[in-house]
Amino acid sequence: MSGTLLVINGTSSSGKTSLVKSIQRLADRSFLDAGLDRFIWMLPGRYLEQPLWDDVLGKADTAGLTGHQLVMAMHRAAVTLCEAGWDVCMDHVLVEQAWALDLAQVCRNTRAYLIGVECPLDVLEKREKERRDRTLGQAVRQFPLVHRWCMYDISVNSASFSPDECARSVLSYVLSHEPNAIHEMKFE
Repeated sequence: MSGTLLVINGTSSSGKTSLVKSIQRLADRSFLDAGLDRFIWMLPGRYLEQPLWDDVLGKADTAGLTGHQLVMAMHRAAVTLCEAGWDVCMDHVLVEQAWALDLAQVCRNTRAYLIGVECPLDVLEKREKERRDRTLGQAVRQFPLVHRWCMYDISVNSASFSPDECARSVLSYVLSHEPNAIHEMKFE
């Protein structure tokens, strides 16, 4: 039996990681965390520093060849985990149209939900400053792009609701609806 994929898309500091942790804690079944940060940390340490970071995701709103290769591999790995019967949460920052296109193509035969994490820009910028482990300005660069190519099965607002409240909304939706958004994405 194939697993379910939850693609959780939002800007840096929008609350994706907190949402994934809440889903893992509250769900009746086990969801693997196979998101973007997990894949980035698989890279050799030198890629996390300048100048190589720019080839990954250093500009926050575009990626280099390494970033593209990593994201495409992440999509395929998540689908493979689902094909092996695992349920998977994959947090994402869909700032590149090519990534959204690839995601739609790779997930065509997978039970995959696209979940938007929304948060006002002023809250994102405040979170970025408070966290101190983010590159300042990521959220503002990603903000106009991250939801641009996406239709969502469900969206949650991390500024208005706690991670647990958002997770309960997502899990309730997944229990009562079939996925549609990834399979219906349209591109100009």
